[in-house]
Amino acid sequence: MLVLAFDTATPAVTAAVHDGERVLAESTTIDARRHGELLAPAVERVLAEAGVPLREVTAVVAGRGPGPYTGLRVGLMTAQALAATLGVPAHGICTLDALAYGSGLDEPFLVATDARRKEVFWARYADRRTRLDGPSVDKPAEVPVEGLPVVGAGAGLYPGALGPAREPAYPHAGFLAALAAERIAASVPLDEARPIYLRRPDAAVPGAPKRVTA
Repeated sequence: MLVLAFDTATPAVTAAVHDGERVLAESTTIDARRHGELLAPAVERVLAEAGVPLREVTAVVAGRGPGPYTGLRVGLMTAQALAATLGVPAHGICTLDALAYGSGLDEPFLVATDARRKEVFWARYADRRTRLDGPSVDKPAEVPVEGLPVVGAGAGLYPGALGPAREPAYPHAGFLAALAAERIAASVPLDEARPIYLRRPDAAVPGAPKRVTA
């Protein structure tokens, strides 16, 4: 097994290679505006660092979000293109699941990431592998924290509503790759590399120009 994983659903542009037992290489850059520019070099970097050619990859995994539309589609489109070229499966994993897995927590908790518009994407977990509720998008004050720990950068943005943030802040691809490798080894079906959209894109198609009369 050789899993190539990456995620662009948050400001972290992150890629990793996993051989079924451990993460061989990982690269993460925090930059919310350059997903398209940074992802391909990150993939090339982790493959070179791991010492494996792209042709040996047996599965491509991308974070499905939720996340801002523009950044999210960069990773998913790249996953679909690479998988088609290599003739291997393109899988998708909820980005919040990768964050949950990376937390290492085996107690109930929440994950929250920045959804912009003064909102957060969030989900509730029984432990790092088991999602109970979500993903959802809400105002921070509307998230049912109920005293639970909150993992992710969303809590760091709104500590008054969500409490102190727990690490990790972002879904590093090593977490994503390890979770995918674990599920593949256990023959647990993975989702397709399709986006999780919880609302309409920020960008809108311009309407028809207003009619001007004399």
